[in-house]
Amino acid sequence: MTPRDHPSSPAIRVDVCVCTYRRPYLAETLRSLAALKLPANAAARIIVSDNDATPTAQELTSSLAASLPFEVTYIHCPASNISLARNACLEAASGDFLAFVDDDSVVTPQWLAALIGTAETTGADAVLGPVQSVYAPTAPSWMRRGDFHSTNPVWVDGQIRTGYSGNVLLRRTSPHVDGRRFNLALGKTGGEDTEYFSQLHADGGQIAFASDATVLEPVTESRAQFQWLAKRRFRSGQTHGRLLASQLPGRRPAQIGLAAAKAAYCFAGAAALVAIPHKRNRQMLRGIMHVGAVSGLLGVREIRLYGDEPAGGHTHAA
Repeated sequence: MTPRDHPSSPAIRVDVCVCTYRRPYLAETLRSLAALKLPANAAARIIVSDNDATPTAQELTSSLAASLPFEVTYIHCPASNISLARNACLEAASGDFLAFVDDDSVVTPQWLAALIGTAETTGADAVLGPVQSVYAPTAPSWMRRGDFHSTNPVWVDGQIRTGYSGNVLLRRTSPHVDGRRFNLALGKTGGEDTEYFSQLHADGGQIAFASDATVLEPVTESRAQFQWLAKRRFRSGQTHGRLLASQLPGRRPAQIGLAAAKAAYCFAGAAALVAIPHKRNRQMLRGIMHVGAVSGLLGVREIRLYGDEPAGGHTHAA
């Protein structure tokens, strides 16, 4: 693919990485990247990491490359293991920073500049941005009112202790990033990004937040269902429980009891809120997450999410 001309001697170089798996929406993602407004001293390259068994995204990527104002690099890294695709991006990256965005999302024009700006002012090793869900009018009203699909970081004692890969910038040369890879064993279940960022933080890495670095994620019909949310919350709980078990092995019984008590509390709360659907379902999903944590603490194998839906569905687990 033909490289694009960059500003002479850019002070900041960024690799924007898109891992993809049988998703035509990749075209919209790439078109949104074409509209990025970069700082004058920055240059970007796009890396598309195709995780299908055959290079199904190569033709689409090649057809759009000529219309993009950035160099485009295509990588084929089979198959159906999202950690493998993410690690291929980490291996191929050569810039000062590396950003990840999902192939079912579109970025806003200021997205990358906002991430870079926060990284520069805070010195953080990783910078997260918000993933804002976009619901169709046909989505359940309780779901639209409660906004159950959007993703934002969680602060604990004033710190962000873990993250997600749908909207993040990594300082590639940071000692907390350089050489760190996503766990291949979690590449089909999901939770690989939660583990990655939890370990980055535990090792002393700083995670910051850029509130203006927005990514928009349309919610497809297949995901606008309570069952879809429940499955993801349960797996998220499993990942959290497994991490707790590895970090605090001597406290596993107490952690199991605490998670079970939290689940019971949430389910009781859901029963009390039965007349208010968005609040009831939020409590139900929290309870399901805590049940997943019990499962993870007990060492139950995490459910498989990656590659479990047909082409065009949401296959990349958060």
